[in-house]
Amino acid sequence: MYKLLIVDDEPQILEGMKRTLDWAKYGFGRIETSETAEGAISKAVEIYPDIAIFDICIGKDLGYEAIGKLNTFGLPTKYIIMSGYNEFEYAREAIRCGVKDYLLKPVNRAKLQEVVEKIIVEDLHGTLEGTSDANLDPVLGVRYDSMSKLTNHILLRVKADYAQNITLKLVAEQFRMNGTYLGQIFLKETKMKFSEYLMAYRMQRARERILSTDEKIASIAQSVGYSNLGYFYTHFHGFYGKSPSDLRK
Repeated sequence: MYKLLIVDDEPQILEGMKRTLDWAKYGFGRIETSETAEGAISKAVEIYPDIAIFDICIGKDLGYEAIGKLNTFGLPTKYIIMSGYNEFEYAREAIRCGVKDYLLKPVNRAKLQEVVEKIIVEDLHGTLEGTSDANLDPVLGVRYDSMSKLTNHILLRVKADYAQNITLKLVAEQFRMNGTYLGQIFLKETKMKFSEYLMAYRMQRARERILSTDEKIASIAQSVGYSNLGYFYTHFHGFYGKSPSDLRK
């Protein structure tokens, strides 16, 4: 489950942000708030939020300065700035701190949703299954109806056979196409190699089972297509930056 931190010196803004999205549907099991920059830093160090949303001005403090301090601690948090000021200087400083986006108040729900979904898919390597847009591919973060029928067929084949010994060659044979040509088409449209997409999809499925079940890691590895446990551990650590056991802890 993801953790969210919202920081603003106005209590009504905090409550409004907590209701803007159905956070639970996106997998956020813990939401913390703070009305001060100092309190935000303490809570961030305590809970290691996956996403933190900071107001640009928190009393007399600046949100991007608090983010800059948190960056020195090496937290894996992805930051979003919200502001009532459309000032270039504020935006530039926020960008320097590595924030994912700069949203103007009142925060547009659709824009916030877009930013959060992008972070979940691209940075947290999560999925959007069960959220409001079931037409979004969990790995690519792209709508299925924006891709060609051929690419959609390939994605469906991965989802159906990811637990098996699936390869691009086998998929190409099923479509009666040249494997190299099919791979080039897939790469051009998705910006990912077939093998990269398959691994990412397997990693997401494995992550879900690790967090939601008590199954042994070896069993989970087998269920997502890895007969070699060491190979699974190598891929998982390379993808998430931590071992399956550490993730479960």
